[in-house]
Amino acid sequence: MYTAHPDRYADMPYRRTGRSGLKLPALSLGLWHNFGPDRPAETQRAILRRAFDLGVTHFDLANNYGPPPGAAESALGEALRADFAPYRDELVISTKAGYLMWPGPYGEWGSRKYLLSSLDQSLARMGLDYVDIFYSHRPDPETPFEETMGALHSAVQQGKALYVGVSNYSPEETREAARILGELGTPLLIHQPRYSMLDRRPEDGLLDTLDELRVGSIAYSPLEQGLLTSRYLDGIPEGSRAASDSPFLSADTVTEDLVEQLRALAGIAEARGQSLAQMALAWVLRGGRVTSALIGASSTQQLEDSVTATHALDFDEEELARIDAIIKR
Repeated sequence: MYTAHPDRYADMPYRRTGRSGLKLPALSLGLWHNFGPDRPAETQRAILRRAFDLGVTHFDLANNYGPPPGAAESALGEALRADFAPYRDELVISTKAGYLMWPGPYGEWGSRKYLLSSLDQSLARMGLDYVDIFYSHRPDPETPFEETMGALHSAVQQGKALYVGVSNYSPEETREAARILGELGTPLLIHQPRYSMLDRRPEDGLLDTLDELRVGSIAYSPLEQGLLTSRYLDGIPEGSRAASDSPFLSADTVTEDLVEQLRALAGIAEARGQSLAQMALAWVLRGGRVTSALIGASSTQQLEDSVTATHALDFDEEELARIDAIIKR
């Protein structure tokens, strides 16, 4: 029987999410691609247990995470029953709906029918009465925002979610979502954008919008699908995501110029006493504008290495300037 480490809250920093009362760990565990039937169940449970022991109290999912879709939520459900039943009130569990989950016209996007049906299915897979955060995973260009935000509001009113968020919304879409939710009485808690040293799009208005609205943020892909790790410093290794047929990272992405940039960034990280991955996570969290950064993990060692990034989150102006010069923004 798992017993959580008594000092699990000693080292992890927690940040308030926007203007809410909810605090999130600086690093949250995403169950996107390492929690499915192709991975040993005990390895998955060990990662979750170790994360909680290190103060990672937030587990982030979506209905389509796996593979196959739904597998990650089912895996978490098994772990919750086996290991975390006594600790449910110490956990923040989030899920999303928006991408294709089942066939037909009601299996994706942002209709009320899809969102609330998906949430019911997610709760059943995880064996939960509610999730802490329920997201609209992407904006729907053909469904009125009033309907999508109304569905999120209904999830809270029905007691199936405590908070709501959006992901992959533009600054303008985020502002409209926040306005509608505010009028309904369910504030927008958080936005989940893609953000890394190599993908700066949130700096083009989104972070300013979130600051103005006092909405939290949680960055996904802060390691840019593994590019911002030591794996690609000598090109494309066998067994890597870029060497596979993954739709998320192609071999064409790993150019000679990019490898040179990664090596230069790794040099800055080494001077800071960090790995490239640790520096990349610290960079996303610098200055406190981002509430939390999402990490994935295929082993407890990888998880522990990532959490170490929270020990050095500050950058001086010279370091930031050198990073910007390397990226050639």
